[in-house]
Amino acid sequence: MAKGQLRLQNILLLVSSYFFYACWDWRFMFLLIFSTVLDYYTGIKIHENSKLSRKKFWLWLSIGINLGFLCVFKYYNFFTDSFANGLSLLGFNVHLGSLQILLPVGISFYTFHGLSYVIDIYKNRIEPERDFVEYSVFVSFFPLLVAGPIERATHLLPQISKKREFNYSNAVDGLRQILWGLFKKIVIADNCAEYANTIFNNSAGLSGSTLLLGAILFSFQIYCDFSGYSDIALGTARLFGIELLRNFAFPYFSRDIAEFWRRWHISLSSWFKDYLYFPLGGSKGGMLMTIRNTFIIFIVSGFWHGANWTFVAWGFLNALYIMPSIIFGTNRKNLDIVAKGKYLPTLKEFFSICLTFGLTVLAWIFFRASSIAHAFTYISGIFSKSLFKIPQFAGRSEAIPIMIMTVIFIIIEWFGREQQYAIAKLGAKWNRPLRWLMYYCLILAMYFFAGSEQQFIYFQF
Repeated sequence: MAKGQLRLQNILLLVSSYFFYACWDWRFMFLLIFSTVLDYYTGIKIHENSKLSRKKFWLWLSIGINLGFLCVFKYYNFFTDSFANGLSLLGFNVHLGSLQILLPVGISFYTFHGLSYVIDIYKNRIEPERDFVEYSVFVSFFPLLVAGPIERATHLLPQISKKREFNYSNAVDGLRQILWGLFKKIVIADNCAEYANTIFNNSAGLSGSTLLLGAILFSFQIYCDFSGYSDIALGTARLFGIELLRNFAFPYFSRDIAEFWRRWHISLSSWFKDYLYFPLGGSKGGMLMTIRNTFIIFIVSGFWHGANWTFVAWGFLNALYIMPSIIFGTNRKNLDIVAKGKYLPTLKEFFSICLTFGLTVLAWIFFRASSIAHAFTYISGIFSKSLFKIPQFAGRSEAIPIMIMTVIFIIIEWFGREQQYAIAKLGAKWNRPLRWLMYYCLILAMYFFAGSEQQFIYFQF
């Protein structure tokens, strides 16, 4: 009976996931299904073959086809355009055809799910999943399908393979995290996007202080957009009795760049560490190999985010940022939570947080700019045109409430930094009416301050 209930649960989850994906774009359903069947079959073949050469064949078949799809849909036009531009600099005018195709939603995420699965089987970390429905749920579980987190088979598959029962406290906690994720997305990210887009798209005639404001607003936009989605995904999964990997741990309160990358997009950073950095040799081959491998994973990480040289530059810049801590061995200096158990940080911690945030904001300019030239022009404009002048958008009456909401958001995040998400324990000691008042205030804020720029920044995934 229990096995039949589990089977029904997983079938319903799978149908829900495919329905969710079809609502985004049904035309790419076949690609998701093909990738699922490919990795399911190759995983079994890797496990069944005793010869290393056969194992490698099936492994590289899966890797080659998966990365082939990813390169065609996401990077083909980028490579052809870059190649044509490179030849034009040498005096050769070449016109290469481009593909007029849409990027399948979530292809980067479900591709990495499948790759980690077959690699783990090849490394004898796990055995292949024989139940096709359970494996399909692992690949296409709808809360994480569009923008992660990137799950591991070792973490998610065991949860899918056992019966799940409704837990009231987990469901309440999940709904609370969904509420916070929606607040970050609708109130903070979408409103910051409205002003950030205006500033970046009209940067030529704006003051340095306005350009700096635009970069800061984009920093909050991308954080609240992506971490807000992650909160919604984790909360939704908890309603189904499934715990997904944590993806963000208050990265803007980091005291150095190494700590920032332990707290930002955790599932992607750990994926690249386990499946690229360590296979390349990690830090076992001396300092030069460590530096080389660090640059590789950061540049590949940047390229993974989008098909533009600006993303590569963003990754390269972050690699430069982290180099001092790698060279001097201080990259694991700040492993604890900043000012743990205290209301305020020390003066040293405060300046470290500000410096790390400032460097991060500078790097985000490359991430947001339309080209590398635009990024350099934008940065030069910050330091050459009235940096200490009042920003041109700060005086708008409609901007003041958004600024206030952003400050409130930062305060809530600070006091909730020791939890899994900011409001996990906020108001736990309050009486019930006061706690519910806080939740209703968040809902009312979403109603009255819903931003007009309702977009998802990770549209290239």
